[in-house]
Amino acid sequence: MGTITAERPARVLPGLPMLILTIALEAGAIALITTTAVNAASDGAISSSGVGVLIAGVVLLLLGALVPLGLFVVQPNQAKVIILFGRYLGSERRDGWFWTNPFTVGVRRKVSLRIRNFNSERLKVNDSTGNPVEIAAVVVWHVVDSAKAVFDVDDFEEFVAVQSETAVRHLAQRYPYDNYEDEGMSLVGNVDEVSSTLRTELTERLEQAGVEVNEARLSHLAYAPEIAGAMLRRQQASAIVAARQRIVEGAVGMVEHALEMLERGNTVSLDEDKKAAMISNLLVVLTGEQAAQPVVNTGTLYQ
Repeated sequence: MGTITAERPARVLPGLPMLILTIALEAGAIALITTTAVNAASDGAISSSGVGVLIAGVVLLLLGALVPLGLFVVQPNQAKVIILFGRYLGSERRDGWFWTNPFTVGVRRKVSLRIRNFNSERLKVNDSTGNPVEIAAVVVWHVVDSAKAVFDVDDFEEFVAVQSETAVRHLAQRYPYDNYEDEGMSLVGNVDEVSSTLRTELTERLEQAGVEVNEARLSHLAYAPEIAGAMLRRQQASAIVAARQRIVEGAVGMVEHALEMLERGNTVSLDEDKKAAMISNLLVVLTGEQAAQPVVNTGTLYQ
């Protein structure tokens, strides 16, 4: 791994005083050159002192042209990375008008610190049980270290895209799409926990690029088309089994409660055969999918 670069403040000056200095240099240069020309015209030749004044005027003119090259503007939520002859001088995060070494012109890198969204493509991955699923995620991120973003990776935006898709693939392979035994985590049943895991992994992956992850959530999750029909039938079967189990548990509880109430109030005395018949009839009525048709017995219980 290459050397890790840490962001540091750049040494800059306010832009307005340097603009005033530029105007003063240009005005001084024009005054010196004009004075030399007037004296030369009146004398018919440039004196030795006039040559010195002319050279001073030319130097001031060149300085007046060089100083404005150091002026630059920083927008809100933006950083300017300043480089001089391949050497990192620092980053300026404050918004405003500033001046720095003019020889850095052309190598001042602008880095946006604004919050951005990355929507991954729909990826086809096998989950932990081997079932092919389609998965995608949205990642909210922003740059927190402009030096790392510029120097430690080749292209930090592409780095975010590649690492995000890699983390999403790894996430899909760690968990099953759904857990029918209600044991452990699943992509469908534990959305918040899965999103938190994804964010933690992305934070570790993108830290070396000076990027902080604000939020990471799954934006799409489905079985692959080739198994979607079969898995839908499996889900429906599981739902039916769970529903029937809940119905049976409720029916058994109601029967037990009914027998307890009859015995407590001494409403009727039932032997074991009558209890068995009553339990059977109540369970049929309570667990049946269709409404029961009652048959009224006008005789005794033994007829």
